[in-house]
Amino acid sequence: MTLRGKAQRDPLCLWPRFARCARWAVGVWLTISVADAHAQTLTEAVFGDPTTRYGHAVLGDAVEWGALKMVFDGPDSAPSVVEVALPQDHVFEDLAPRPVDLDLDGTPDAVMVIETDMATGAALALYGADGKITETPHIGRSNRWLAPIAAADLDGDGHVEIAYIDRPHLAKTLRIWRYRNGALHPVADKPGLTNHRIGEDFITSGLRECGAGPELITADARWRKVMATRLKYGQIESRSIGLFDGRQSVADALECKPLN
Repeated sequence: MTLRGKAQRDPLCLWPRFARCARWAVGVWLTISVADAHAQTLTEAVFGDPTTRYGHAVLGDAVEWGALKMVFDGPDSAPSVVEVALPQDHVFEDLAPRPVDLDLDGTPDAVMVIETDMATGAALALYGADGKITETPHIGRSNRWLAPIAAADLDGDGHVEIAYIDRPHLAKTLRIWRYRNGALHPVADKPGLTNHRIGEDFITSGLRECGAGPELITADARWRKVMATRLKYGQIESRSIGLFDGRQSVADALECKPLN
């Protein structure tokens, strides 16, 4: 199995907390954290088995991924390798696996990926040391995609929420789900936001913390404004924080810089 493949896509440089523009290995992301004594810590995650069996090409080329490899370190054991091979009617229609800290102990223990059923479209799936944990429902038809924003405790309730834009080119709807007891539960939706344009090999969004709680950063549906969104008491609140002027404006917002 080839682990790196041929698809040359921009890494998720705007992914919060762990990624920091590293395409594959996640070990460097752990230097600021203290691992739970009983947890397995994700140290590496890569896609493999490049495939052209699904011709959507939403990310700029026809190459997707048919496999996922994860490496976990435990406090009292050798690293364990978990390999996932998708069935022929599924692909990872994605850029790179995103580390997620599901138990909020300060270290990643799972990955979040876009997993597409070729007949029913994309879903957002969580994989851990025991394989697939859970996923959102698939959108419902072929050639329909979603673009992740972040996974974090967005409202301070002690549970991780995952946020993504459902069909960023069509529905342009933010959806937030909460991970609890091994499953994802819908929390809130909001139309009028987006983070991807067809053919781009990057996703223009992320999570920031500028001293007033976590905020999701996206564009508005017409790509004219940079939007900051919070989850508060089960409701989504969005506001414009400046003009959208390309990826850099979102990058500046994620660094808490003022925008025009």
